[in-house]
Amino acid sequence: MSANLPARMTAIGFAQAGGPEVLQPVELAVRQPGPGEVLIRVSHAGVNRPDVVQRQGKYPPPPGASPIPGLEVSGTVVRLGEDVDGWFPGQKVCALVSGGGYAQYCLARADHCLPVPPGLPMDQAAALPETLFTVWHNVFERGWASDGETVLVHGGTSGIGTMAIQLGRLFGLTVIVTCGSPEKCARALELGAAHAIDYRATDFVEEVARLTDGQGVNLVLDMVAGDYVARNLKCLAMDGRHVTIAVQGGARAEINMAVVMTRRYTLTGSTLRPRSDTFKALLAQEIADQVWPLVADGALRPVMDTAFPLDRAADAHRRMEAGDHVGKIVLEVARG
Repeated sequence: MSANLPARMTAIGFAQAGGPEVLQPVELAVRQPGPGEVLIRVSHAGVNRPDVVQRQGKYPPPPGASPIPGLEVSGTVVRLGEDVDGWFPGQKVCALVSGGGYAQYCLARADHCLPVPPGLPMDQAAALPETLFTVWHNVFERGWASDGETVLVHGGTSGIGTMAIQLGRLFGLTVIVTCGSPEKCARALELGAAHAIDYRATDFVEEVARLTDGQGVNLVLDMVAGDYVARNLKCLAMDGRHVTIAVQGGARAEINMAVVMTRRYTLTGSTLRPRSDTFKALLAQEIADQVWPLVADGALRPVMDTAFPLDRAADAHRRMEAGDHVGKIVLEVARG
């Protein structure tokens, strides 16, 4: 490797599944980018719930992906693979990756990268790809949300929830969220949610009916699943759409299919990580066209919680699992 690129790097991995304490520094070779790839010197890496589930042994990386956690990074391009156009060494980017983000260097598909515009701090850049790709695809592509509609989002102060609030505000949606405390509800309202329901104190089904004058919402973005699904369907207006993106409350749900038929509901869901490189590239291009101008002019920014040094990745996971965070948790790998 060239003089300015080391042969080895520090990453955070785990030898066996377990609690946050299994995350430990490891030394790995810095890999060369293959065709269509870039090598990024990582500035920051986003911490997401799939990282936690992977660490617990319940979400293995897809074939060919790095076993090192981390699904989004920001940093500087330091090397180009063959057939890469539009990027150059020294350029600041953020990227959606299939793994390997918790490291000093990370490979990314060139067509899964987005340029970091002037004025966007690198910690915020690292906090964008995973939640932005997920919310854009599931709310606007799978969920067909359109200007003037009302959306119910569970986990309103999570990374996904805060991104849904931001995008909803910018694209003409009325966003109702559920949160686990009065303090989190207040924070969600500050961020632009139209209404915030404390699900520990109030039945969200009854509250949605009250807030919508009995009409219901057009779309539910659900990361709970389990027994929430039947309750979510009670919140939907005629022709409503239900989009599942996680199953934190359990993978099985019992629902009345006669209600689905008579009210013409659409039930769908997705996971992002296993999707093809081509799909992710097309999604990145749509986001570059439709959303990235809002990032460039400062209208869209991720809500940030805490930045931890790379060697404190275990503490970052502990914070996420505690559920006290509001917005995104990131790891600081290198300054700049």
